[in-house]
Amino acid sequence: MYDPTVARLTYRALLGRRRALILFALPVLLIGISALVRGLTGADDQTATDVLGGFALATMVPLIGVIAGTGAIGPEIDDGSVVYLLSKPVKRPTIIFTKLIVAVAVTMVFSAVPTLIAGLILNGNGQQIAVAYTVAALVASIAYAAIFLLLGTVTRHAVVFGLVYALVWEALFGSLVAGARTLSVQQWSLAVAHKVAGGDLVTSDVGLPLATVLLVAVTVLATWYAGQKLRALTLAGEE
Repeated sequence: MYDPTVARLTYRALLGRRRALILFALPVLLIGISALVRGLTGADDQTATDVLGGFALATMVPLIGVIAGTGAIGPEIDDGSVVYLLSKPVKRPTIIFTKLIVAVAVTMVFSAVPTLIAGLILNGNGQQIAVAYTVAALVASIAYAAIFLLLGTVTRHAVVFGLVYALVWEALFGSLVAGARTLSVQQWSLAVAHKVAGGDLVTSDVGLPLATVLLVAVTVLATWYAGQKLRALTLAGEE
């Protein structure tokens, strides 16, 4: 289910100069904001929660997911180079699963690690806030990578749709509109964070059992359907 050659090519595509600059810019911005806030306000648990929840989890993680998920396969489909990959004796589910693993790994590294660093800067992991949001970022990275990888296989405008989803649905509706929160990856991951942190600082509108089911279901279904779309693309090319 994992092909090293496909993984190497995907890593090379994702960590090219242009994407790498964007991937590094968001974590640097988060850490810079955290250092500035800590210098101005000192260590404060509520402030740490606001920064990590409002910027790291609500904005940075989904944006990095867009870059990694769509970039894992979208450009290859757009420029036709996916035909070269499909001509190799590699099963289509293996291609998708390998690209998912790479997208998840890249999203985790560029979102969870800076979230932990930012949390430690903000309040030194008081009340387990830094660890809680780091775990949330790790969990969300898996779902986001699967969702945006699927987008990369179904539309040539995957980045546009991904940005709309990340900035409008997750960052805006997922944070502010009560009804939308149940269908928000952000809220699902916050349910996990709440379990880690305990207390009332980290909260979610979704219970942990439902959040776990939804995270697993979305990840599995998105990955499966991406494999089906890639298989259909192959059949269309052969015809």
